[in-house]
Amino acid sequence: MDHQAIFIDAGYMFAVGGMQTAGTSLRSATEVNFEALLEGIVKRTEAFSGLSTLRTYWYDASRDALFTEQHKRIGMISGVKVRLGRMSVDGTQKGVDLKLGLDLVGIARNRGASTVFLLSGDDDLAEAVEVAQDFGVKVVLLGFEDQSHRLGVTSVAEHLALRVDSIITLPDDVVRSCFTKRENPRPVVAGPGGASPTPLAVRPTPTPGPHVKPRPTVSARLHVPTPTPALRAPRLENSELVYSSGAHGVAMGYSDTAIGTATDVGYAVAESWFNNTTQFAFQDLVSERPILPPEVDRVLLKDCATKIGEFKTESQAVRRELRRAFWERLDQLA
Repeated sequence: MDHQAIFIDAGYMFAVGGMQTAGTSLRSATEVNFEALLEGIVKRTEAFSGLSTLRTYWYDASRDALFTEQHKRIGMISGVKVRLGRMSVDGTQKGVDLKLGLDLVGIARNRGASTVFLLSGDDDLAEAVEVAQDFGVKVVLLGFEDQSHRLGVTSVAEHLALRVDSIITLPDDVVRSCFTKRENPRPVVAGPGGASPTPLAVRPTPTPGPHVKPRPTVSARLHVPTPTPALRAPRLENSELVYSSGAHGVAMGYSDTAIGTATDVGYAVAESWFNNTTQFAFQDLVSERPILPPEVDRVLLKDCATKIGEFKTESQAVRRELRRAFWERLDQLA
């Protein structure tokens, strides 16, 4: 048992790393240097345990649990084993936590490692952690540092944190160098007959003048009625700036109210989604307005909960503002 093993919940890693670098958990908004990231994780954990690594397990989901090109790239890295659950039609992961928990207990039962490192924040893994400990294995939680949180890490369930033996964090330089915000890639549309893709132009919303006719919104051009926008909460003079749009110079919010944060999140997700979509996906999205695809709606709720907590995000007023702000920003970009 003179080895360690590493278990990585890719969904958690993408979400937290994306929030720290791109301001959203939307996967398409962040690029990851997987080789450097995994090397950094191994170095950090081996320095803590003093043991060599038996294997790094990477848990993710895909359609029909089939390897994507990204999964193949990760699986070809030495010492890494990719384990896939299924992605349902609504974008929900199925079987990922179960596979991780079973492998964690299996490694402990078969005495494959004396220490395991868990990069995840899901409280559903707490029972598997305790079973592994009963077999004599030390379980260490590996997280993203957050000094403002009482646990010292971000987006980790307290139920899980209370059951591990130790908590350590990824070095800041590893996070900064391995997670990169996509810098405004243009949405593309395939040319006729399979020709090379051409960019979908991103146009600023013009300011109507005395002789300028305002541009119709996306919904108006598609003859889809737009719901009446919710009233925006007033901004306070002493508000703290959260973040702004580097691409278009649009100030995107202050942390004075939950509604204001929901507006910020809706804008950020819309911009990240638009900058990484295709013409077909864009048209498909707006044709269903005001209904959002489950995977987009899930990102809105997750990102908002990260900033203001799950309890406030459950408010119907906050959820309405998230969706309203998403469509508003999409209209501006389109």
